[in-house]
Amino acid sequence: MYNYTKKLDILHYFEFEHPYLFLLLILIVCIYKCPHIIKTLIFPHLGFFTKSTNFINKEKLLYSLIFTLLVTALASPISYDSKLSNHRKGRDLVFVLDTSGSMGESGYSKEQRSKSKFEVLQKLIEIFITHRYDDNVGVVVFGSFAYASVPLTYDMKSVSFLLNFLEVGIAGENTAIGDGITEAIALLDKGKAKSKMIILVTDGHQNSGERSIRDAVAAAKKRNIKIYTIGIGKKNEYDSKLLEKIAQDTQAKMFEAQDEEVLKSVYKTLNTLETSSIRSQNYLNKQMLFFYPLSVAMFLLIYLLMKKREF
Repeated sequence: MYNYTKKLDILHYFEFEHPYLFLLLILIVCIYKCPHIIKTLIFPHLGFFTKSTNFINKEKLLYSLIFTLLVTALASPISYDSKLSNHRKGRDLVFVLDTSGSMGESGYSKEQRSKSKFEVLQKLIEIFITHRYDDNVGVVVFGSFAYASVPLTYDMKSVSFLLNFLEVGIAGENTAIGDGITEAIALLDKGKAKSKMIILVTDGHQNSGERSIRDAVAAAKKRNIKIYTIGIGKKNEYDSKLLEKIAQDTQAKMFEAQDEEVLKSVYKTLNTLETSSIRSQNYLNKQMLFFYPLSVAMFLLIYLLMKKREF
């Protein structure tokens, strides 16, 4: 039970999650056939009820309407928009984020100088993924070691939520770039998009980890995974030659982001990268609507009680 309009390949839907609950509307018959029982259940103090014939019909009508609204709320009406999988374009994309101690340094943002590099990075990534309905996104963090903190998903709200739990030092104080790339490749191996890429962000030099950067990059090349690299801070603070080499070897690009404003422009550039077909479930931007019929039902109940107190 739905209707939709098509706009920019997005289908807009309305439906009920539990439509079978509308069978309860059969009980409306009892409002007319068993008025005394219904009044006793809903209003135990029968003294509230009027004996006026004129109001009885309106009263039954209100009972029926209130009951219908409550059942509608229970049926859980929702609205959502969906991009069908055969129309979707996108990529499997994994952010590989440096959480070493140096990412805790402040002053990277000119407007909010108290914010650390990592806090600025978190915020910009959240903005970047807000409307990325076409991509599967994952997050890997690395310090002294690396691990996947967010698996590949097209649920950007979950990615944004989980990003807020990350902090500087969560994976140790050192910089294991090779481990970070290797973990990202492991995530991408689970994806099905033809276009796969890694966005590596760091402000330091490789000084830790079990996997070499050379081996990790070779594994990425073998899988046709592009590695876009972003150096955070002043150029002499991170290994710019290494980041340039990683990007070139995987047919990607290296970016230098000395401050927040430049980093914003980097994400705008990344936003225009080539897309490809992707296989995944439909994206749902679901909104729960049960509150509306429930609110009207509560309003009518209050009105009914106040009306009865007047008699």
